[in-house]
Amino acid sequence: MTTKMRSEIAEQPAALRATLDSLLPKVNEIKAIGEQARQLLFIARGTSDNAAVYGRYLVESHAGRLGALAAPSIATTYKRRLDLDGVLAVAISQSGRTEEIVETLTWAKDCGARTVGITNGGADSPLAQAADVALCTVAGEEKAVPATKTYTTQLAALAVLALGLGADVDVHELRRVPEAVEKLIAEPGDVEAVVEGLLDKPGVVVSGRGLAFSTALETALKLKEACYLHAMGLSYADLLHGPIAVVDADTPALLVASENSPTLAGTVALAERVVAAGAAAYTIGGGSALAQAGTAALNGPDLPEWVAPMGLIIPGQLLTEALARRLGIDPDAPRGLNKVTQTD
Repeated sequence: MTTKMRSEIAEQPAALRATLDSLLPKVNEIKAIGEQARQLLFIARGTSDNAAVYGRYLVESHAGRLGALAAPSIATTYKRRLDLDGVLAVAISQSGRTEEIVETLTWAKDCGARTVGITNGGADSPLAQAADVALCTVAGEEKAVPATKTYTTQLAALAVLALGLGADVDVHELRRVPEAVEKLIAEPGDVEAVVEGLLDKPGVVVSGRGLAFSTALETALKLKEACYLHAMGLSYADLLHGPIAVVDADTPALLVASENSPTLAGTVALAERVVAAGAAAYTIGGGSALAQAGTAALNGPDLPEWVAPMGLIIPGQLLTEALARRLGIDPDAPRGLNKVTQTD
């Protein structure tokens, strides 16, 4: 049986191409709204919050702008007014209809920020309507509850945002992403070995650093949502500050890195440490260096680090879908979850 989740994973190359075709012409519009922005404030929840982590690292590492993740409760619960002059507020929502996110973006505008909305909900969604500039992704309808193509297209929109903010990157590298994703869907690596390794495990630690951190967080979220695993997403720097104590024979590690990242050497060292301690270290990306240091390997994309997270997430999505089915769980409709979540 082909699940909706698996079908939507396969739709990602087309969704990415359509999104880039739609959004790249907006680079000058982004440039105009971002010229006076000293700082970016990312507003999101759930999967979109993981996308925001990518956005933060990207604008800080390549566009020279300070980035921060918003606490929406400051706007919606505490109702505290802040001075957001010189801030570009970027709200991210798959549906564009999560009231808390729309309300927080409106609050940011009232506090003096310029605003951008990233959504798959279309130009008529409340979020797009509330934003000064709307970056509407073209993922098409997503029926499975765990987000796949809406997440990767959010990352594509954030990459376009970074281009508009003057990031020191090559747009042609972004254009290579759909083909790289296509290749990973066809050749994700040893998914079956990782599934077998996780079948009887109650939890897993998922770790990456820098631009790959977003992938670690999103992969952990997928394993929680669809496989009911106690999956902990951590920067490997934070993991080494204590939580590594939980990694043992019953709690393996899943380590993520781009092959050409300055964080690769640290990720390889962590894999070696995990294996030496008698635990399994499954890997995503990182080339032969990380694969050889671990227990079983999933492939990474042949992409520069700044766009690699759009590819690195693919093996994690495929792993989640395959593991859920082996566990007898329907990955399309995990218990207790809905496609649009409203929070107070």
